[in-house]
Amino acid sequence: MVTVDVKLHQERAERHLPRPRLVIGGKDLHEASGGVHDHVNPATGLVQARIPLAGSAEVDRAVSAARQAFEVWGAMRPAERRRLLTRFAQLIREHVDDFAAICPLENGVCIGGWAENVGAHVAEWTAYYAGWADKIEGMVGAAYSPHENVEYTLAEPYGVIGHIITWNSPALSLGMKVPPSLAAGNTVVVKPAESTPFSALLFADLAREAGIPDGVINVVTGLGDAGEALVTHPGVDKISFTGGPATARRIMASAARTLKPVVFELGGKSANLLFADTDLDTVVPYCAAFAMSNTGQGCALPTRLLVERPVYDEVVARVAGVMAHLPVGDPLDPTTYIGPLIDEAARDRVRKVIDKAVHERAGRLVYGGERIESGGYFVSPTVFADVDNRSDLARREIFGPVLALTPFDTEDEAVALANDTEYGLSAYVQTRDIARVNRLVPRLRAGTVYVNPGPNPITSPATPFGGVGISGFGREGGRAGLDEFIHVKGVGVARV
Repeated sequence: MVTVDVKLHQERAERHLPRPRLVIGGKDLHEASGGVHDHVNPATGLVQARIPLAGSAEVDRAVSAARQAFEVWGAMRPAERRRLLTRFAQLIREHVDDFAAICPLENGVCIGGWAENVGAHVAEWTAYYAGWADKIEGMVGAAYSPHENVEYTLAEPYGVIGHIITWNSPALSLGMKVPPSLAAGNTVVVKPAESTPFSALLFADLAREAGIPDGVINVVTGLGDAGEALVTHPGVDKISFTGGPATARRIMASAARTLKPVVFELGGKSANLLFADTDLDTVVPYCAAFAMSNTGQGCALPTRLLVERPVYDEVVARVAGVMAHLPVGDPLDPTTYIGPLIDEAARDRVRKVIDKAVHERAGRLVYGGERIESGGYFVSPTVFADVDNRSDLARREIFGPVLALTPFDTEDEAVALANDTEYGLSAYVQTRDIARVNRLVPRLRAGTVYVNPGPNPITSPATPFGGVGISGFGREGGRAGLDEFIHVKGVGVARV
């Protein structure tokens, strides 16, 4: 049984949630043609706000506003864009507590965990790309010119970027997408999920306060029809989407009509390879707790733990012990580690996955699996050992607090198990043997490989992040993340 302080949630919602609205060309719209969505607090199961939803009319207005703003923002001196983005980053730092306060109410993220850090990460991403704004360069190809031309390139913005933001970490998704777009000189139309509009509204408010011109950032919360309108709009030059492969396929099919380029950061079923030479006292708590971060609702979380057989039984027992000490409860309680899932459908889906795995004996249930009675959408942390790598537990992105353990005997077997998936977002290696690291990293089919425990390994703005396979393509982070929002124009000037 989980007890949630409903009155406290209601008081916090009144105090901290931005007023629901759309933001188009610097103007706030409190009514829209897409109807209204009742926003349900995932911890209480109660409606706490009514969200106006954009239809195609509002999307069209937002794109028009972004195109108009592009004439100013795209032509602005890069040093001025850097100054404004640096001011924006500073304002985000000053409002870290506001982002933290929104998270538990918006999608159930625990105030004492990810929520308290998310604003700082958004500020870091914004500051990082602010630093790139006046360092974007072309090149001169004078060394080789068979036609005796002067040849060079210009790095130019696309124009208007449509960003479709994930619900599981909306603030971080904004930080990973919008600042590089703006640094490159683009303007943006952001479509948050109807379940998580509040982080985007705070983000837009701070951009306005920083002096970023009206229309550079537009927010159109909506359902799938709003996303479709954004993807197919002729005034949108590129789409960046974070979400699942099924939705990405629909977006790609729509974008294909006009050959519109896309960036996809999709799901994952990341393997964590734990070798017997590690310090189990340090590594096992890290691996177990990290897999449960954000209640397992993270695309890059290491939800498959592959363990070298000599320490396998001990690791299984230790993981169960760690789970027993991860508090499940009210996300507004600073001691809570595991909060609710995003909504009722997610809770029921994860419960069905667990029940099916038990029924089909896809693995040995060693912890959790029981139902939690509450007004919110809670699922107990659950651990399966001896998981069949052909089962849904090993192959399907569950997006809930479920960890699958499987033993291996050799490095080759570990790599084969890790790579035996359609996904390819992240992989993790726990070992003290640097020679082993050098052998394994090139063999692991993943967009990013993380070696040994470290705080928040998936959120460094300087490291490109993205996947292969059905985990998507394109990168967020680093110079590669900036290049996604730049196209290169070649120029040849005849010598007279």
